[in-house]
This record gives sequence, C-alpha cells and structure tokens, in this order.
Amino acid sequence: MEIQTASKLIPDSKLAREITTLAKEELTPLLFKHSSRVYEFGALTGKRRALRFEPELLYAGAMFHDFGLMPKYSSKTERFEVDGANAAREFLNSHSITEKEIYEVWTAIALHTTPGIPIHMAPTVALVTAGVEMDVLGIGYDQFSLEEKSMIVSEYPRSKNFKEEIISAFYDGIKAKPQTTFGNVKADVISDKESNFVRENFCKIIRDSQWT
Repeated sequence: MEIQTASKLIPDSKLAREITTLAKEELTPLLFKHSSRVYEFGALTGKRRALRFEPELLYAGAMFHDFGLMPKYSSKTERFEVDGANAAREFLNSHSITEKEIYEVWTAIALHTTPGIPIHMAPTVALVTAGVEMDVLGIGYDQFSLEEKSMIVSEYPRSKNFKEEIISAFYDGIKAKPQTTFGNVKADVISDKESNFVRENFCKIIRDSQWT
C-alpha cells in the first residue's frame, strides 16, 4: 500500500512512518519540506528513467540527506554529507535492513553534492542526487510537467524566499567547519557569505607538499 502523495510512491510502511516522524522532529520545517520534495522529484525521475528502485531506501536517503546540517548530528571534522549518511546508517541499523542496502543509502547521502558521479551508480544514489538537483538547482526542471511540479509544491510548499533560505541553511550547517568544503560545491556557500574566505587550492597543496 502506498500513501497517495504527489508521486504516489512514498511507501506506507512502518519504516517510512518512523523516518517521517524523526525527520519532522529533527529537521527545520524548511529542510523537512525540501527533503520531502527531494523524494518526490527523485521518485518521479526514477519512474521516467524506468529505474528499478526501492522506495523505502530512496525515502531514507532523501529524508536524511540534510541531517548533517543540524547541530545535533554535526561532527567537528566530517563533511555534513557524511554526518547525514552516518545518521541514516545508525537509524537503519536498528531496523531489518541489509548491510548492502544501508551502504547504498549511506553512499546516496554522502555523494549528493558530488556532481557527475551519482548518475552512474545504483538507483538510490542516482535518484537522491537527482531530487536534490531538481529542488535546489532546477536541473531537469522542464522534464517535469506543470501538474507534477504543482502537486509536489502544493503538498510541500516552497517558501517565497526559498533560494536564499536554503543557502543560509547550508551556511549555518557548515560555517563552523569550512575546511570540510574543500573540493565540494559547499565552498561556494562559504564564499558567498564570507568575503574574506580563502579556499584551499588543490595545486597549492601539491606544490606545498613535503615531496622534494
């Protein structure tokens, strides 16, 4: 049985309901609605691409993907993506989920800000990123019908200032550990908010290494 939502693919299962309850408790309303839309857009993308995916795994990946932005789940040294992936793994370990499935969800979350790679991986990995890219960046916007977009946004509304609010949410979640944004699109967020931010430079690191 499935909950009749925009994509009609959210599983009506004990696991999915527990994920929803936890996400509502731990995420801000902004991030909860965003994560819900990520699932919806990801699931619709999977249907359009004729990918065989497990809705529960995709739902877990979508709903946990930004947990690492929340202080409770944020480590001092790991990328926020890894923090979110670790939160999902800890949650799923307490349920009847195989190690392979848990690793797939972990990977989907850990790689969701690494463009160009997830699309070539397992459906859960590819579709979490596809959902994030659609909701945040508008990638694939024209591939969804007006009806699909309207239904999803009606169910999980985007605030009028969502673009700036999501950038601020990213910044709030990573500003204490800017070093974790090296080689990561989130370095752009720090740079946008801090005019004196100096990015790590890959070539400089090579030249400054101890190798003679």
